[in-house]
Amino acid sequence: MANPFEERRNAIADWREHAIIMVTENHTILNKAKSLSAIGLRNKDALHISCAIFAECSYFLTTDDKILNKNNQIEGIMIIDPIAFIKEEYL
Repeated sequence: MANPFEERRNAIADWREHAIIMVTENHTILNKAKSLSAIGLRNKDALHISCAIFAECSYFLTTDDKILNKNNQIEGIMIIDPIAFIKEEYL
């Protein structure tokens, strides 16, 4: 894995064991990622969101304000922070 931080690598490895869907890179994902990069998202963020859209996820949870501030420019998925998600789903 590319992450230089051992704790994060371990968390990612744990997540991979529990993942329901594994999305493989394809032209649809890459094209969407390019369009998301064009609105100012960092390339990796754009790719992650593009994969989530391709997998037909309803939500993309993040604490990254740069991503959250772009929510109204991203179609096909709700970008939301974890606390707002919990409030929306359970309150």
